[in-house]
Amino acid sequence: MIASFFRIPLWQRTFGGLIAGVLAGVALGPAAETWLQPIGDVYLNLIRMVVTPLVLFAIASSVARLGEGTGAVRLAMRTLVWFAITSLLAVLVGVAFGHLFNPGAGLSGLPLGEVRAREIPTPLEVLIGVVPRNPFQALAEGKVLQVLLFAAFIGAAVAALGDRAQSVRRVIDEGAAVVFRITRWVIQLTPFGVFGLIGSVVGGYGWEALLPLGKFIVAIYAACLFHILVVYPVLLKAHGLGVIPFFRGAFAAQQTAFATSSSLGTLPITLRQTVERLGVPQAYAAFAVPLGANVKMDGCGAIYPAIAAIFIAQYFQIELSLTQYVLIGLTAVLGSLGTAGVPGTSIVMLTLTLSTAGLPLEGIGYLVAIDRIIDMIRTATNVTGQMVVPVLVAREEGVLNRDIYDGRVAWLPGDPETEQPELVKATGI
Repeated sequence: MIASFFRIPLWQRTFGGLIAGVLAGVALGPAAETWLQPIGDVYLNLIRMVVTPLVLFAIASSVARLGEGTGAVRLAMRTLVWFAITSLLAVLVGVAFGHLFNPGAGLSGLPLGEVRAREIPTPLEVLIGVVPRNPFQALAEGKVLQVLLFAAFIGAAVAALGDRAQSVRRVIDEGAAVVFRITRWVIQLTPFGVFGLIGSVVGGYGWEALLPLGKFIVAIYAACLFHILVVYPVLLKAHGLGVIPFFRGAFAAQQTAFATSSSLGTLPITLRQTVERLGVPQAYAAFAVPLGANVKMDGCGAIYPAIAAIFIAQYFQIELSLTQYVLIGLTAVLGSLGTAGVPGTSIVMLTLTLSTAGLPLEGIGYLVAIDRIIDMIRTATNVTGQMVVPVLVAREEGVLNRDIYDGRVAWLPGDPETEQPELVKATGI
């Protein structure tokens, strides 16, 4: 019975958990938070447990392997350039849909709530904060950007030392194998985690909290879906890649992102799908995907601040100038570097955008009330972009495995035990 369950493709099991969670949330109502939220919390804790060691070993191993070739710097630069390009496109989508829906027009008397002062780091402070004073403290506190940088130094040093660091390389590679095995086990619990998380959200929110901001919620969902279903496919087609194979490979990670509202929480499954379903080499994916989970935020860091800024400007009847639009765009693109891939940090990004554009912060208090609802689609957008960019770069570099990407061959679906599964003919994926 259990073996039969694991033979079902992961995306189908996850989708089943999502549907069951919705039904349970509707049936239980507010009690869903009491009964279902703990299930989701246990799953999130397990994911968080593996994220930091996964980043440490995966990045160190990846940089060590990339450092053996001459294209490591080129791969990194291409990745960052595509991060910036797709973020800029996301900002333009956000601005367009903000004016298409005009979510703040005609609203008045909303309970804006108290706005607490927030310390917004300067770009220099963000840059300094990426460098860990104590890497072991960074590991203990789960500061993933600092861990990522420390791991990159380890990998670069191992590559530079060559044969003299073979024993360290073996420890890193074996450590990565152990963490990947644990990650595979945790990933198999995704359907149950999705069930608990989505059920508690459905049961915990009442319509009275959503109706006044209905246009704003619809605008966010429409813009994010447009970016996922139109912008990304155009980029894939421009690179000669099929759209359906990409979404077939990415769907399990998108579902998990939607339910968890956490790019870092989805990182293990995002990395797995990028390698095993989309054909990106693991040496490169292990570098690009964790980096993207921290700085690649098309939904939270680009689309959402753009639409929210327009909403607040319309609510307070402020006419946005061209300069303010430029500031919103620049802040959204560059500010993603300071946005961590965990739930709720989009509020900091929004505060930064509004402050830079000179818009009142009072509107944030009310938007917080529905943040969990819109954070689901924002995170799904983030994670989709975190998979699209490595695929595009791998295609440009000629290292994308088209047999895996196009579904001609695939890893055994749902196998929780196999560390390096043999490729088999793709059937029923």
